[in-house]
Amino acid sequence: MWISTVPYADAEGELKAAYDRQVSALGEPTEMTLVGSLYPPIVSTRLDLYAVTERCPSKLTPHQRNLISFVTSALNGTEYCMSQVTIKLRETGFSNDQIVLLAKDPSRVDLPPADRELVRYATKLTEHPNSVTEADIERLRSHGFDDLDILDANSQCAHLNYINRVVCGLGIKNVVDPDFPAYAAIPEEAPSGAAGG
Repeated sequence: MWISTVPYADAEGELKAAYDRQVSALGEPTEMTLVGSLYPPIVSTRLDLYAVTERCPSKLTPHQRNLISFVTSALNGTEYCMSQVTIKLRETGFSNDQIVLLAKDPSRVDLPPADRELVRYATKLTEHPNSVTEADIERLRSHGFDDLDILDANSQCAHLNYINRVVCGLGIKNVVDPDFPAYAAIPEEAPSGAAGG
């Protein structure tokens, strides 16, 4: 990382509470969490956004969310995020060959039509956001997605684009270990009334 951070041992108050949300599941805060530590409210807010984005009660499957996250991160060249989502894709049945192809050319991966449409939407929203039109939303609807599903897909892609820019802009260059508990990294929602919640 290219900026200073507050170590877990030195964290207090809101920052300590935010760190503890990850420490309870992972044993330590992630680099993405550490990189915001100079301003604790941003750490809490990022964790809250991550928690709610991953828990939207739509019909999108975890695999579909992972496709959106991976394609978005691959298009942005964000290896840190790609490495975490790679673990999730493997857990939802993707082979290494499919993952490599998804990173190189998402349009060439053999996917069910609905998944292919989600990938097309995420690609367009990431590469040319100002070119997305109502017709793109209608295409998603024609593949069986309702408006909550579409909101979920949009939120997933937008969240990853934001995270990719934090990662790239502040120098998080590591990749996560293949044994990293990727689903455990999704924070629990903050208790009502807690700092950042």
